[in-house]
Amino acid sequence: MNFNYSLEPGRRLKKVEETVEEMEPQITVVTPFYNTRKELIQGTVNAILNQTYPYFEWLIIDDGSTNEESLENLNKIEKMDSRIKVFHKPNEGLAQTRDYGARQASKSSKYLLFIDDDDQIDNTFMECAYWTLETHPEATWAYADSVGFGAQEYVWRKWYNPERQKKENNLVSINFIRKSDFFEAGGYELKEKSVYEDWNFWLKLIARKKYPIRMSSISLWYRRKDVTDGELAKARANHEKAMSYIKQTASTIQETKKGIQYPKQDYNWDSIPDEIKDMPIPVLKKNNKIKILMMVPWMVTGGGDKFNLDLVKNSNQDKFEFIILSTLPSANEWKQEFEQYATVYDLTSFLDRKYWISFINYLIQKNNIDLILNTCCQFGYNALPYLKARYPNIPILDYVHMEEWYWRNGGYSRDAAGFQSVIDKTLVCNRNSEEILKNYFGKDKEEVETVYIGVDQEKFNPEKYAKEEILNKLGIKAENKYILSYICRIANQKRPYLLLEIIKKLKQKMDNFLVVVAGDGPMLKEIKNKAKAMKISENIIFLGNCSDTAQIYAISDITINCSIKEGIALTSYESLSMGVPVISSDVGGQKELINKDVGKVVKCYQKETEINNYNYQEEEIEQYVTAIEEIIHHIDAYKANCRKRILDEFTIKSMISKMENIFENTVKTPNTKKIENGKALKQCTNLTKEFITSHMMGTAQEYEWTAKEFNKNNIDRDYEFEQKQNKYDYYEQTLEYKIKHPIVVVLRKLGIYDKLKQIIGWEKH
Repeated sequence: MNFNYSLEPGRRLKKVEETVEEMEPQITVVTPFYNTRKELIQGTVNAILNQTYPYFEWLIIDDGSTNEESLENLNKIEKMDSRIKVFHKPNEGLAQTRDYGARQASKSSKYLLFIDDDDQIDNTFMECAYWTLETHPEATWAYADSVGFGAQEYVWRKWYNPERQKKENNLVSINFIRKSDFFEAGGYELKEKSVYEDWNFWLKLIARKKYPIRMSSISLWYRRKDVTDGELAKARANHEKAMSYIKQTASTIQETKKGIQYPKQDYNWDSIPDEIKDMPIPVLKKNNKIKILMMVPWMVTGGGDKFNLDLVKNSNQDKFEFIILSTLPSANEWKQEFEQYATVYDLTSFLDRKYWISFINYLIQKNNIDLILNTCCQFGYNALPYLKARYPNIPILDYVHMEEWYWRNGGYSRDAAGFQSVIDKTLVCNRNSEEILKNYFGKDKEEVETVYIGVDQEKFNPEKYAKEEILNKLGIKAENKYILSYICRIANQKRPYLLLEIIKKLKQKMDNFLVVVAGDGPMLKEIKNKAKAMKISENIIFLGNCSDTAQIYAISDITINCSIKEGIALTSYESLSMGVPVISSDVGGQKELINKDVGKVVKCYQKETEINNYNYQEEEIEQYVTAIEEIIHHIDAYKANCRKRILDEFTIKSMISKMENIFENTVKTPNTKKIENGKALKQCTNLTKEFITSHMMGTAQEYEWTAKEFNKNNIDRDYEFEQKQNKYDYYEQTLEYKIKHPIVVVLRKLGIYDKLKQIIGWEKH
């Protein structure tokens, strides 16, 4: 995973939005402070004040600091926000300081958030942790996956395992805990300094059969200092003493409970609540911005996601504000990018599916949402009737990238038509899709509009790139050879087997070419093997996934697209902007962009339903080869026209301008027919919820598989340890074990087996 460690949550302070009414704090943040330098604590200050949940108090507990400059800075911090309070006490160490801070918490607060004075949290962490514990009253504390930053940089994603926790600490000190459970456990309690006090605290909770919720977002930023500095280094120097406390507390654990871990498939015909009882909603004061609730499946590398990112990144930040919800388990490689321009909530990372609507209602009311935008989100479509019934005056837009006949006989185009009674307008990326929506799906012609995606003409500018330098960096030897690029996810939709047939045929006519394949995907390995079998490997270079595609275009003479399905391919936009002609299959709106002056559009002989048929017609292969030869023979003329084609009509600037006008006009003059439909649906709320219920049950198996794949590929689970532990736990419950080990059964009932086992070194039977 490419994680950007420079994007610290507290790198800058955002403007704090005021609420309509003040409320007593629901959360108390406790931060120990000791002679901390301004440059370290400032990130913590920014991260706390940037939180999207406002009903908190922040207690900074000075543990007997002696540095005057640090104390002076602490006084300045206290004056920054009325929610900040500073307490001074004699030096006693972290454990006692945290306990002292907890005792100062307001009676109204239900939760404690412990964070040290140089650590940071993502801006939605407090809100997500609050919601996950509110919807799971049986759980004690919440935490998220973490980032090590500072002297060491890494992403820490460990499956919560209470048995493993007895042997090693896999949790960071930042934690969000139910206040009643904190005091029930006696707090941190230790009076010794630097003795793994946070690890000891987790074991105290585990001994009381408490368990956490592990949120799967990477939200906790744990500062790593030099190996000779910081509390962890001091504890390691005091290791023998520290471990004596750990072993003593671990010996009191008789039974452990598994934690709740996201993402997970958890929906089973449950009722869907509209809100969480007694949860206060911090309604923000209205400002002059149009606030857009945007629902997406995920934030990954792809054309549709690039459109979403370009939209939030380039829209006027003074006029528009985006709140984004993602709804499918994913590593969300682009989440950090989106977070620079929008507030992002990955629902799959902290919330059971039955509560998603409660959270959406909360966000709409809290943020005074003006517009709902759904982009390729299947859950979003099924939620639209409910949202329109509840908020008839909030207009709804959707954006469709292409119709997919091999998926639900139309894919999202089918949804756009099926839910048109509540959608003000459907936007599409090409006129071909617009005509299909009107003529095939029967969409009202006044309610469909084409907005071409466009391309960043400044980034994709050939003048910024030196071909020879890039070739040397990539280790490509292409002297006197034409370079054909194939940039995409290597999957059946892109027809990579067709590419191999084209290369084989082209090789019979000329050999002075290389095909650069830039992309990863499920079919990459088999395509490599197939290329070897076809004896064309010497003409292909596989680069794998490339984040900077502009460099690939910069070394290319032609870009090839073999897809069986596209809207208008992002690679076509980017290639032309870089002055590189495109040869593409005639699918979607490709010929709306690629005219005779900038490339070739080749007839697609294959039906979408035959997507997995890799036996391609000779005529289609031959047309690609002929197109390549013709462009090579007139390469300079084609290249001269490419960039102009983009600048005339297909830039991001023109796309953003059109989208902003649509946003403003839709909010100013919403579709009155849709408002009336929403009011009529208000009498059928239970019916609209059934769309959501049916969707969740219909996709339960797919969602479960996606969640498992995410956990398998992203989370360190230590399966061998789990299996061994689960096997042992199961065997101890059998009648055979109880008959063979009657003394152990009695000792366990008396609660002294584990302690005796530790003292005399008994092994597990």
